[in-house]
Amino acid sequence: MGKIGKNLILVLLFLTLGASVGFLAYLHFFEEENLSGEWTAELNFTEEAAVAAHVWLQDIEAVSVSLEDMERHMRGLTVEVSLTLEQTSRREGSFQCGVLPESYEACRDAAYEILADAFRTLLAERLRMAGYEGETDREAVEALAAETFGMSTVSYLKTCGPALLPSLEELQAEYDGGGSYRTAGGILIRQYDGESFGVTRQERYLREGGTLVLTEEVSDDDSQGSAPADSDGRYPALYLLQESSE
Repeated sequence: MGKIGKNLILVLLFLTLGASVGFLAYLHFFEEENLSGEWTAELNFTEEAAVAAHVWLQDIEAVSVSLEDMERHMRGLTVEVSLTLEQTSRREGSFQCGVLPESYEACRDAAYEILADAFRTLLAERLRMAGYEGETDREAVEALAAETFGMSTVSYLKTCGPALLPSLEELQAEYDGGGSYRTAGGILIRQYDGESFGVTRQERYLREGGTLVLTEEVSDDDSQGSAPADSDGRYPALYLLQESSE
C-alpha cells in the first residue's frame, strides 16, 4: 500500500503540474493577447523644446541660461495620443490612433510661456543696460513688449520665435489613422487604411494589467517574416500607454 500510495501521489502531482502549465499557457496565449481597450500615451517634448529655446536664446545673445536649466524649466511638456484597440479574433483586431489637439495646444502654450519668461528677463537686462529708469518687473516689461510688438510676448514668440514643437499637422501625419492589427511573437503589427494606406507599424509590446508598453520598432528580420516596418523613426523609444478610465 505504501508503494501504491506513493505512486498515486506522484500521479496526482504530475496531473496538477500539467494542469498548472496548461493554465499558464492559456493565460499567455489567450488572455494576454487581448489588447482591447482605450489607451492614452504621452509623448514627451521636454528635450526638443529646451534645445530649440536654448539655441534661439544663444543666437540672439540673450541671458546666460544653460541647456540643463531650460530642460528643468520645461519639464513635463507632453502631448497625449489616444490608441483604441478592439480585438475581433484571437490575434487580430482593429485600431484607431490620433493626437489629441487640445493636449497639443496646452503643451505648446506651456512651452512658449516658459520661453517668454526668459525673453522678458533679456528685455529687462537690455533696458537697464540702456539706462532705462522705469520699472523692469515682469508686468512692466510685458506691457512694454505688448506696446512694441503690438501683441503679447507669448504671441510674438509664437509668430517670430523658434519652433519649440513639431506642428500639429506633422504629429497628426505621424500618428493619426486607423486600420487593422495583429499580434505575433510579442510584436504588435498595425496596418493603416485610408490616407495612410500601406503604412505598417511594428513594435514589441507587453501588457501588464492596465498598462500597455510599446517599445522599439522592429525590422522585417526581427519580426520573422512579418510585414516590413514603414516608419521614419520618429516614434519615441518607449511608448507607454495607460488604459483610459472612460
